[in-house]
Amino acid sequence: MVTINYKDNRPFYEQVKDELRRLVVTGVLPPGEKLPSVRELAGQLAINPNTIQRAYRELESEGYIVSVPGKGSFAASRESENDPRRTELLQRLRETARELTWLGMSTEEICAQIGGINDEHD
Repeated sequence: MVTINYKDNRPFYEQVKDELRRLVVTGVLPPGEKLPSVRELAGQLAINPNTIQRAYRELESEGYIVSVPGKGSFAASRESENDPRRTELLQRLRETARELTWLGMSTEEICAQIGGINDEHD
């Protein structure tokens, strides 16, 4: 499910966080799906449990997972339009689109790129 790339410059917690975020966003981890415990995932990846705890804490603050004391962590359900993470990402998208326009891309080209996102496979 989650792997660590030792050649990647990013810290391990960030790699774990990004991979789990991707699994939630793509639906591989559907809403309500239980994530491995911190100890379990740390053991699988052979890294410090504090690293996993940090990734989980940040994912929870971003709204991608929900932690239930005594039960574990679960993939969060999709939030409403007022979700702060959604607002933040839309702002970044606007800023990126403005810069792409400044660099000579047309609105149609930008929209075509956005429209093709679901066609891409990692």
